[in-house]
Amino acid sequence: MANSGAPKCPYSPSQMEVLSALCDTLLPSIDVPRGDKRHESVVEFFRTSASMAGTPLPVANLLGEKVIHPKIYLSGIGLTLLSTRIGTCILCGRHSLSTKFPYFLKFAEISPEKREQILVSWSRSFFFLLRVLYTAIKIFTLLVFFTQVNEKNENITWKAIGYCGPDPNLKTQNPKAKTIQEEDVSEEKEKLFGPLYKGIIHLNQSRTSNLDKLRNLGFPVSTNHSRNRRMKSLKPSFVIKCDVAVVGSGSGGGVVAGVLAKAGYKVLVLERGRYLARSNLSLLEGEALDQMYLGNGISGTEHMDVILLAGSTVGGGSTINWSASIKTPPHVIKEWSEDHGLELFDSKDFAKALDVVCRKMGVQSEFKQEGFNGMVLRKGCENLGYPIENIPNNAPPDHYCGWCSLGCKDGKKRCTSETWLVDLVESGNGAILPECEAVQVITDKRKGRKRAIGVAFTFLNQGVKETAILESDVTVVSCGAILTPPLLKRSGLKNPNIGKNLHLHPVVLAWGYFPESDSPDSWPEGEKKSYNGSILTNMSTVVANFEDSGYGTVIQTPALHPGMFSVLMPWLSGTDIKQRMLKFSRTAHLFALARDKSSGAVVSPTRISYKWEKSDTENLSKGVERALRILAASGAEEIGTHNNKGRVLKVKQADSKELDAFVREESLRPLKNLETPICSAHQMGSCRMGVDPKESAVRPNGETWEVEGLFVADSSVFPTALGVNPMVTVQAIAYCTAQSVLEVLGKGRVQLASKP
Repeated sequence: MANSGAPKCPYSPSQMEVLSALCDTLLPSIDVPRGDKRHESVVEFFRTSASMAGTPLPVANLLGEKVIHPKIYLSGIGLTLLSTRIGTCILCGRHSLSTKFPYFLKFAEISPEKREQILVSWSRSFFFLLRVLYTAIKIFTLLVFFTQVNEKNENITWKAIGYCGPDPNLKTQNPKAKTIQEEDVSEEKEKLFGPLYKGIIHLNQSRTSNLDKLRNLGFPVSTNHSRNRRMKSLKPSFVIKCDVAVVGSGSGGGVVAGVLAKAGYKVLVLERGRYLARSNLSLLEGEALDQMYLGNGISGTEHMDVILLAGSTVGGGSTINWSASIKTPPHVIKEWSEDHGLELFDSKDFAKALDVVCRKMGVQSEFKQEGFNGMVLRKGCENLGYPIENIPNNAPPDHYCGWCSLGCKDGKKRCTSETWLVDLVESGNGAILPECEAVQVITDKRKGRKRAIGVAFTFLNQGVKETAILESDVTVVSCGAILTPPLLKRSGLKNPNIGKNLHLHPVVLAWGYFPESDSPDSWPEGEKKSYNGSILTNMSTVVANFEDSGYGTVIQTPALHPGMFSVLMPWLSGTDIKQRMLKFSRTAHLFALARDKSSGAVVSPTRISYKWEKSDTENLSKGVERALRILAASGAEEIGTHNNKGRVLKVKQADSKELDAFVREESLRPLKNLETPICSAHQMGSCRMGVDPKESAVRPNGETWEVEGLFVADSSVFPTALGVNPMVTVQAIAYCTAQSVLEVLGKGRVQLASKP
């Protein structure tokens, strides 16, 4: 959402007039009387409307061009209807009527007060498509407004809401002064570009010299078409030969690539996202969402009832996750091994794999100081007698950083680009090709069996899309639970389980406001802000049901910078949302994360369905109820949820009966029909592992049932939802899958040095 030049407007002038009116309804200019004693930054914030900040054009660019979603057409239709009198009457009803000729108003002609009433009515409308239209306009307007920056990387609202912007400890460098294509090798260069600089091959930059780099690394490159008929039909610009092609560089692909390269095989990794070295990180929320997340940071299910967050950069989700490194819980191991017949998970091999990946990432459970949200969760649980436990992190105890969802500035968070992918590069046997998107796995028939022989991929070369091929003995797909199924389907696989059984770990949030105080005894400490400090240091399992099936909810803390905070907060009026944003830096959030029995299907990367089961909504309600009680018990002055009714309880003015009634009512509010924002940062199970091709997409060793030499190694192979943060489990499964690939390649099991 960061500024990027002046994009061409995708809408007509009449549509833009409507969009500007919608943006200014959500974020109007609010007059502040002269003599108001509030800080001048607050006065400026209230007086600045969305159009004054230049918000409508980037919103139009998102809705009209960048965002790809089955319901995105509604924005264009809605803007067209609202630019006419009849269309406005249809969508806005009596609020569009006037006592003066022509008696019907277009949306932009309606008074701001009535426009606010219209948007509130849309958010609660019986007509589902109106709720979707409202949700889209709200999400993108607020997200752009609170993340857009000027040439100084500043936002007009940040000072007023108490946000410092990018991490002030970020050491600014000038990565444009040098390029990653330079040949000199030095310690200074590694600091500038990170430990992967020797193995990053940008095919969209100086393609000829980069192909020469691949040749020098021992990868044969042919500019003549392959003699293989299937490859030749794709008319590739060139073909690169390797032992193993890995699609995806996250916790699945990164591990596989590192293990196999360390074992002596020539490995190439395709990554559709960009490579952002430490020095290239801005830690700006909008820019990071654009550059490092799937779908520019905002993807969703088909009906927008679940917002999806997924990494799309070198290192995948491990690069932008919150450091939580939890081993596969015993009850999950028991279920997967006994109920699903997968002996791997109850084996010594898997136990060893868990230990290996944790040592590699330096996983530990201590911290020198706790962040704002973690302090609130811990104190509330202790006061109520709820269980509270430290969460292991793949970072050292002094890793006090709230910006890790935007990338890790110093490499202390040991994601795959700081561990397994470093093994790949330092082995001399591998390289990573960023901004290259796999189109299909190429297969051939040998002795009546399909076998994977490579991957076709596309990349942009000076604005022109080109196709190239990695020709390989083994192909490993690790695109994540959203992108892996479409790739397998495009490659001709027919197993009906591909794309089915998707689980999301749905999340519902509750918030508590802790005003600042000059008192030395104030709590949490005055300098503590909601957005800084380690993101996930503890969790409560008070309603997790770990002793039994594990189908319950865990309560954890999120990372919320101003953009995502504003998107989730209820909107009742322009004044109300600005008042809520003034409390941003001292508003703690807790969330309930469900181990879901509900499941969905991935038809395409932009068409994802999800069908709710009653047990999951009940478990989420229990989690929200406990989260609200924890916030109240920790000393919050106000508490609430993100339900669109926007109710707030002033805790210190309420008695126990009022608290109980509020908590009960808020926790029982419907979670469907877009009334409460629901999020998912963990997608899994869409190509699940099993012992029967009728009920699973891949074998117990990770190989697909239909195609030999084609493996899947990511969260999509989970037999069920996991119930906790999945990074360690993904890496452990990928480590085991890498051992299976080694057996296929003929070298048997190779012991990897498991030093962190």
